[in-house]
Amino acid sequence: MNLPPYTVFPTIAGDNISLREIMPADIKDLVEISFYDSVQAITVQEATEMQAKIDKDYVDGNSIHWGIAHKTTNKIVGTCGYYRGFDKGEGELGCVLLPHYRGQGYMTSAMVLAIQFGLHTIGLKRIWASTSQHNLGAIKLLEKINFIKVANLDGQEVEYELR
Repeated sequence: MNLPPYTVFPTIAGDNISLREIMPADIKDLVEISFYDSVQAITVQEATEMQAKIDKDYVDGNSIHWGIAHKTTNKIVGTCGYYRGFDKGEGELGCVLLPHYRGQGYMTSAMVLAIQFGLHTIGLKRIWASTSQHNLGAIKLLEKINFIKVANLDGQEVEYELR
């Protein structure tokens, strides 16, 4: 497996978005979608602290977290990445998009790019995702990109796996 960190943080270009490193100047735009261990940031300071933890996880080889950048403006519209599981040859894929950009295909593009990176660059043997059973948008997206439901976790969460 080819685990992070990499000599150069990988940027992946797609048709309408690119996956790129999140820079300090991006944080103020991402507060409402900044999470770490299922806790949401409320302030720019909290989002900055969360990003520092995410960056440390990357440096430690445990994750990779991209900003989803709009192709023409380079503005971050969401985030996507692998957050755990590398020690087992797998990756939990997670994503979140700013509300204004939902329903426009950005997340589908981001997830496909991240999956390709996970399979071909990292060499993951399994890619999985979990979400609330009530998050119908996420479930629809996962099923659209060939994930299948494999488990009900705690009555509220469901787990999907790429097939």
